[in-house]
Amino acid sequence: MSFQLVLFGGTGDLAWRKILPALFQAYRHQTLPKDGRIIGVARDKMSDEEFRTLIGERLQNVEGEKRPQTAEFSEFAEQLFYQPCDLNESSDYTALKQKLDNHPADICVMYLATAPHLFTTICEHLGACGLNKETTRIVLEKPLGQNLKTNREINATVKSFFSERQIFRIDHYLGKPSVQNLFALRFGNSLFEPLLSRDTVSSIQITLSEDIGISTRGPFYEQTGALRDMIQNHALQLLCAIAMEPPINAHADAIRDEKLKVLRSLKPWNTQTLRSDIVRGQYSAGLVAGAAVKGYTEEAGVAANSMTETFVALKTEVNNWRWAGVPFYLRTGKRMAEQDARIVINFRPTPHPIFQTPHGLANQLVIHLQPKDGIALHLFAQGQALSYPGQSRAGNNVHATSEISAVSGSYTPPTNSSVLGPLLSPVQLNLDFDQRFGTDRVGAYERLLLDAIAGRLNLFVRSDEQEAAWSWVEPILQDWETNDTPLYTYPSGTWGPSQSKVMIASAGHQWDED
Repeated sequence: MSFQLVLFGGTGDLAWRKILPALFQAYRHQTLPKDGRIIGVARDKMSDEEFRTLIGERLQNVEGEKRPQTAEFSEFAEQLFYQPCDLNESSDYTALKQKLDNHPADICVMYLATAPHLFTTICEHLGACGLNKETTRIVLEKPLGQNLKTNREINATVKSFFSERQIFRIDHYLGKPSVQNLFALRFGNSLFEPLLSRDTVSSIQITLSEDIGISTRGPFYEQTGALRDMIQNHALQLLCAIAMEPPINAHADAIRDEKLKVLRSLKPWNTQTLRSDIVRGQYSAGLVAGAAVKGYTEEAGVAANSMTETFVALKTEVNNWRWAGVPFYLRTGKRMAEQDARIVINFRPTPHPIFQTPHGLANQLVIHLQPKDGIALHLFAQGQALSYPGQSRAGNNVHATSEISAVSGSYTPPTNSSVLGPLLSPVQLNLDFDQRFGTDRVGAYERLLLDAIAGRLNLFVRSDEQEAAWSWVEPILQDWETNDTPLYTYPSGTWGPSQSKVMIASAGHQWDED
């Protein structure tokens, strides 16, 4: 299959950090169709060869193993081309159309790696010059809008030129191998699915933390913030993946129908929960990995009195038959203690305990998403020596209430019959997917780009999903804009403001932190 991929914003940060490295990896893995052209589009004036040189230099800054060798990049660069374009100038789109028409292809993918406010302008010009053909697919980066109103406006304009099956709204978290394994864990095995319900689960946590700051993205982040950047899309998509009902098949709409039901079932906000169940914060100066770092308001492009949140923690529920009454805790932040993305499923205690278990611990299923990819099942087991509550032993600061015979397995029962049986110890069953499958697996952007070229919509977000997510987030945004909602500071290198710990503790839970 021949393809053309037109990359609007072709010289921008996203293009050279994520998209072009992903396309190169697809080329290296021999999964990128060879009969294809990648056309960078930007305002700068340069030739095809100058564009290839620029991208070659920038790709030397990617991770060591993903850095191209000179010979292989030279071969990949034969698929790279460039077209200067002022996104507001119709004649430049006519020139782009001519470039595409000179080398017709089966599929043309328009990737809009630009600011969201330019999406409508680009689509209007593509439609005006006839570049919205049936064989055209359009990829839209997040965040798609700033609120529900702008999201609806952008989607309405895009859908006036392209059908829903032509629109690929990207959320790169859905392309991560670890998230694919989340779907496989739930719907490819019979072991865990019956356990995921209000009958057995006490709470679920989703943490998406970063130890980095905003780098050079100050102006972008000032307009976005953590709620729009991470909660409205990534965190809610992960919540859907863990809470959705099994789809009737693996087709795109069957999966997205079930995710939509979850989003529409999220507990609505009211005046009380907007105060009690949400904590927003902003990082101040501190230490990360032993190095001193700036506070958010000291970053380039950030106002000194900025009220933009870099941290959000919240509590919600899914009001349906499966999950009623189970709290879901979502948390994201920048400049936190470590980079971590995980889903923690806390199970209820046994209904009638006959053993003593360590205080504060419970059975857990921990799904690690990044930086490591794997699953950990936390259980309790009996150690080699019998031990009872109150028995004194190494590492246990309690006093003996029963005698243990030197003969293994022989003991004197406790005199108090109400005392529970042996004290169990926590154990883990760990599955490391990187160790099992290797680290050179298909990355998120690589997977999603190949899916866009192939026309597979399973891992892309439908417009009604997106609208439902914005509808749920909208009351939070409005509350922050119209009321004196606290913005708590937290030192860089920590797990966020202490108020988030108070919020979760008020329901009898605590954050899972290494």
